[in-house]
Amino acid sequence: MHVGSFVLAAQFPGQGQGEALHRAVRSAEAAEEAGLDTVWLAEHHFVPYGTCPSAITLASHLLGRTRRIRVGTAVSVLPTVHPVALGEQAALLHLISGGRFSLGVGRGGPWVDLEVFGAGLEAYETGFPDSLDLLMRWLREPSVAATGERFSFREVPVVPRPSESLTDAEGPEVVVACTSSASVRLAAERGLPMLLGMHVGDEEKAEMIALWRQYARAAGVDGDVIAGARHVSAGVCQIADRRTDAVETLTKAMPGWLKQGLDAHVTVDGRARAMRDPLAYTELLCALHPVGTPRLCVDRLAATAERTGVSRFALLVEGSGDLAATEENVRRLGAEVLPHLR
Repeated sequence: MHVGSFVLAAQFPGQGQGEALHRAVRSAEAAEEAGLDTVWLAEHHFVPYGTCPSAITLASHLLGRTRRIRVGTAVSVLPTVHPVALGEQAALLHLISGGRFSLGVGRGGPWVDLEVFGAGLEAYETGFPDSLDLLMRWLREPSVAATGERFSFREVPVVPRPSESLTDAEGPEVVVACTSSASVRLAAERGLPMLLGMHVGDEEKAEMIALWRQYARAAGVDGDVIAGARHVSAGVCQIADRRTDAVETLTKAMPGWLKQGLDAHVTVDGRARAMRDPLAYTELLCALHPVGTPRLCVDRLAATAERTGVSRFALLVEGSGDLAATEENVRRLGAEVLPHLR
């Protein structure tokens, strides 16, 4: 089992953006110090829900500040960026980090981001598969051309080629964020592992993984790839000597952040949005994930792995909104939970 942190660089009420980003960087460094396996970095635009607008840029910074831990994006929003540009950056990080970089990609949402970056609503609604395929070709082939409606260019060499790495890995792993059966099928047909959201429980995650296997077999994906797929489960982790204290820490801090952050999202086409109640959502996350004593956290992570087959976790550790508390949370995760899972 591999346990990592999930970093949003969340801006809590009363905090500045620089403070949020400093906490993000420091929590990632603390994750390496604590022995965690990976740090996963989120990406958001124009909202305090997450103040990192480029997960791959922050990943490059953290790869330079660390020596052992794997760093991944969770996720780079593919419809708002050219897949070749993202592929070049991913290849570069793969090569110079010695293979410590993972590229998570996702479809994102129907946000104003599409307008600002000129991608348009179609890039979100129908363009994700083509963008993903072009990205994968760039990471796997020596030269690439495109003849589609959105991307059309003559054949060009891939420089630098990910396979030129001085490690055994031919290229950076690619993980796809999945929240629907359509995205599950998209990932499965390409043999790519999934990143599953923190808003769903073990039963639904198990169903999504079973569906992934079904789609992958139907698409003729190699059996070893199917058997070895290492899906990632996102969640929340808060450790305390008593479960009530851990829950209280999150229910005091997270609803204000969630309300402020989610309210700031603006749709590109004025469509109606369904908003979760921030307190109810926080309580749901506390019920689903390792929030409580170290023993409870061990048991919940082990149970999720057994029920779903998930072998990797990306755990939000900054739910308190406080730097010192976040560092202590990461330290306890590494010292009091991880040893029992390995």
